[in-house]
Amino acid sequence: MKEYIQTAAKGMAMGIAEVIPGVSGGTIAFITGIYQQLLSAINAFNFSLISTFKQDGIKGVWTKIDGNFLISLFFGMAIGLIGGIFVVTKLMETHPEPLWGFFFGLIIASVIVLRKEIKVYSLPILGAFIGGVLIAILITSLTPTEGNTSLPYVFISGFFAICALMLPGISGSFILLIMGMYTIIIPTLKNVLVAFQMSDITIIAVFAAGCLVGVLSFSRVLTWLFNHYQELTMATMIGFLVGSVYKIWPWRNVTSIADKESGVITNNIDIALLTSMDKETYKIMSEKMVLPIDYLMGSPKTILTIVSMIIGFIVILLIDKFNQSN
Repeated sequence: MKEYIQTAAKGMAMGIAEVIPGVSGGTIAFITGIYQQLLSAINAFNFSLISTFKQDGIKGVWTKIDGNFLISLFFGMAIGLIGGIFVVTKLMETHPEPLWGFFFGLIIASVIVLRKEIKVYSLPILGAFIGGVLIAILITSLTPTEGNTSLPYVFISGFFAICALMLPGISGSFILLIMGMYTIIIPTLKNVLVAFQMSDITIIAVFAAGCLVGVLSFSRVLTWLFNHYQELTMATMIGFLVGSVYKIWPWRNVTSIADKESGVITNNIDIALLTSMDKETYKIMSEKMVLPIDYLMGSPKTILTIVSMIIGFIVILLIDKFNQSN
């Protein structure tokens, strides 16, 4: 029972992380030590389950797919996702800097902890690490596009979002943001939870189908990579984490925006004016990392944010210590 509660808690953290653009549920799975177990469980869903069912029945199938682990994890993820939609999104509006600070601390500590998985350093390992950093920076630097509720596009967005979820350092929510679907999927999911409209249910069902196809296919690719190139794959994923750091730096000034109605892009904006504008009328096109003293998007909440960073850092060290003792 204790093991299942712990797995559910890790799933809850993954669910919360996936609501925040820039933070990956795959990162949480990676740093809590369940990443490869999750891949193995997902890969168990194949046609061989039919013969397993014929020979050993439902119990055999349940054992093969690691059912207790999956049900505990997904139960926790569902709670985290729902809580994230209603609570974390509110914190993003009221206290974004400390929230980003907490996840910044998580990522930095994760890099320190996970580098121990690399036993031998070499040029290929260094190349894989640098490649991971560059890929993460490239993806997180892409300019968001406009989304739409076309069902094929909804399906594709679910496919790519779930693939990103499975990669440490690359956020599924951020992929949705890039594809212009974050402001469609999250509100639609909220509507499904409070009002059962068929149009909203259809969109979420198609999105979920895209996620299902994505997770079943991409998990096999990742498993193959881990089986054949474990340290190179690990180095690449650590690179993903490092490359994502700048995107979750707590203090970022907006440098350009686009009007959602006209599509007109404004550079060198008046930040004082921007902070008074309705956020629903524009989308952020680019940002610049700054120190707290140069932060113009509101109160930097410097002390609270630094404390949040330290808490996030300590959380990962405690998780690592706990994993080593078990």
